[in-house]
Amino acid sequence: MLNEMTMERFGKPVAGCTDEELYLAALALCKQRMADVPYIEGERRLYYLSAEFLVGKLLTNSLLSLGLYGEVQAELRAAGRSMAALEDAEPEPSLGNGGLGRLAACFLDSIATLGLAGDGVGLCYRYGLFRQAFAQNKQWEKPDEWLRPQSWLDREDVSFTVPLGGVTVEGELYSIGVPGYGGAGKNRLRLFRLKGEDETLVHDGIRFDKTDIAHNLTLFLYPDDSDRQGRLLRVYQQYFMVSCAAQLILKELAERGHAPRELAKYTAIQINDTHPSLVIPELVRLLGEQGVPFDEAADIVADTCAYTNHTILAEALEKWPMDFLETAVPHLVPVIRALDERAKRRFPGKDLAIIDGTGLVHMARMDMHYGHSVNGVAALHTEILKASELRPFYEIYPEKFNNKTNGITFRRWLTACNPALDAFITRRIGDGWRSDAAQLARLAACADDASLDELLAIKQGAKRALADYMQRVYDITLNTDSIFDIQIKRLHEYKRQQMNLLYIIWKYREIKAGRLPRRPLTFLFGAKAAPAYILAKDIIHALLCLSQVLREDEQAAPWLQLVFVENYNVTKAEKLVPAADVSEQISLASKEASGTGNMKLMLNGAVTLGTLDGANVEIAERVGEGNIYLFGKKSDEVMRLYSEQAYHCADYYAKPQIEPLVDFLLSKPMLRAGDAECLGRLYQDLTHKDWFMTLLDLEDYIAVKERLFADYEDRRAWAGKMLANIAGAGFFSSDRTIAEYERDIWRLR
Repeated sequence: MLNEMTMERFGKPVAGCTDEELYLAALALCKQRMADVPYIEGERRLYYLSAEFLVGKLLTNSLLSLGLYGEVQAELRAAGRSMAALEDAEPEPSLGNGGLGRLAACFLDSIATLGLAGDGVGLCYRYGLFRQAFAQNKQWEKPDEWLRPQSWLDREDVSFTVPLGGVTVEGELYSIGVPGYGGAGKNRLRLFRLKGEDETLVHDGIRFDKTDIAHNLTLFLYPDDSDRQGRLLRVYQQYFMVSCAAQLILKELAERGHAPRELAKYTAIQINDTHPSLVIPELVRLLGEQGVPFDEAADIVADTCAYTNHTILAEALEKWPMDFLETAVPHLVPVIRALDERAKRRFPGKDLAIIDGTGLVHMARMDMHYGHSVNGVAALHTEILKASELRPFYEIYPEKFNNKTNGITFRRWLTACNPALDAFITRRIGDGWRSDAAQLARLAACADDASLDELLAIKQGAKRALADYMQRVYDITLNTDSIFDIQIKRLHEYKRQQMNLLYIIWKYREIKAGRLPRRPLTFLFGAKAAPAYILAKDIIHALLCLSQVLREDEQAAPWLQLVFVENYNVTKAEKLVPAADVSEQISLASKEASGTGNMKLMLNGAVTLGTLDGANVEIAERVGEGNIYLFGKKSDEVMRLYSEQAYHCADYYAKPQIEPLVDFLLSKPMLRAGDAECLGRLYQDLTHKDWFMTLLDLEDYIAVKERLFADYEDRRAWAGKMLANIAGAGFFSSDRTIAEYERDIWRLR
């Protein structure tokens, strides 16, 4: 099979091909087989609109979904080659950033696997977010050159004209096939790219002319918004995405033989966070052009669209100044004003206005007025939305609010990235869990000594595999007999990587005082900070400086290692997740909507150290108190501290256990390794602001973490905790999440 493809394309057998040629042959094989897979059809069709789709490398997942993996792997082995080498040759699509995009990718997999007719719709970014590089212990941003002449992308013979303020542009449609697992048919990820995009605009890392709208709209995900022109560019980019999407939706509605007025009957649109919110006024505008009166069009769109809220952070609940919209999309402004006036006539409260008294246009409010469903992404998150952050809307639209706890696709995050654990599970409970993840609960009965010993051996093998990768790629040596404590997620203050930093400083001081740990500790981080997020970059800088301090200290180095994995992405997550002993989920309670990294790590046998935040709450319910390590203030106490302005970081900084840890940021070893301005800025924040209350939970964090590390030494008991986490992970399958979306919101069948 693969050999036939290599002979056809390169005139040589598998054994004689380079890794790059083997990857291209496997890519061609997948696309050839994918062409024979029928599209999933249905009377109603879903369009899942998202600014991000962090799909990761697609070869292994496609081979699995198409039923080709075993045969291709056998051919490679027979020729003395490995699947890993093909995976290394594959570039990772740079179409997302963090959990939002990874969730969207998991959802597309599950939508197809459940046989639902639904496509993802977004943008084809030339350089994605950015490629992260470290130098002088700092993050630097470079363009991510991921696009190749031969790729998973197929050009569709579709393009749309998009009117913008001062210029008209054209969007060209590309697609990536999304096969369902087990022969369920396929859907597509539809991605629009700006015709006439000019990559020569980019210079000095990721700088480019933000004013050249006709040529820059799809160069980067989330253009730098540290100035007015960058924020304005985000409006242009978001409108370009939703205008193309809306035109595609109406075009395909007509091709299926339905009138514009039948949009809600035959179409479901899911708005993933507020980035695609302008699809609402755009659809109202386009329906008006097809003769549908305004009020009727608004009702049709409301019956079609549903909104997923992913955060309570103000920065992510987008609000655009009216003058931005008048500049970027002047033709849309009358529609937005009319939608606002219509909502105000029914609900006059100022907290309910789409356009507030200062002229800000609230995207989430528009989604809630003109969508039929509003869902949170974890039980705690949804309750916070209803009781606090979106309470005025819950009071007027209680029937719209519902919860859909996030999930992950086990096919990628277990079968593909941890085949040894996959085989262990299948030997004990059969393979039905791959399509019905709830069956994982049966593993709880497999806590015999032989099973626990095998589970420990599998984890050790994953740690060795990660160590081999780090040695080969980064020339970094990991001690596989150490505890692997892993925190991998977007760098943001609320996720509190800085609290982990302070613990490592505490442990370093303990070692310097002669109090050695029971075994060595390895702390692994992976994260990108937004280019304009100065404090987040300062946290990265402090972690990299501390890593250098530890390496250069002969007393500490054998016991304590800090590794920050450069350019963290899905590919690297697939190596880190199976190797984790400890999963750091330490966000300030009430701030993490859900998390999905917590689910991937527990599924692979890591034990969670976390706050009662996001989906950690539901993880704790499913694994039991003895199999998770919880610390810190709960969400109601945190929200009280905010509302009463009762948290004063100086009071905590003054504590004798905390002050020396924060002061260490400005110590001689750190200053020798780093930049005094960056370190000083982080120090000042922790001692004078600390908005996400790092110091509030620090002492409890240290105490619970020490208890966790002590418990690790009872290896059989620890293996029991691992097994309990794997067995409790079944609920967090994206198949379950999508089944709930279908049942309660989309109703495609």
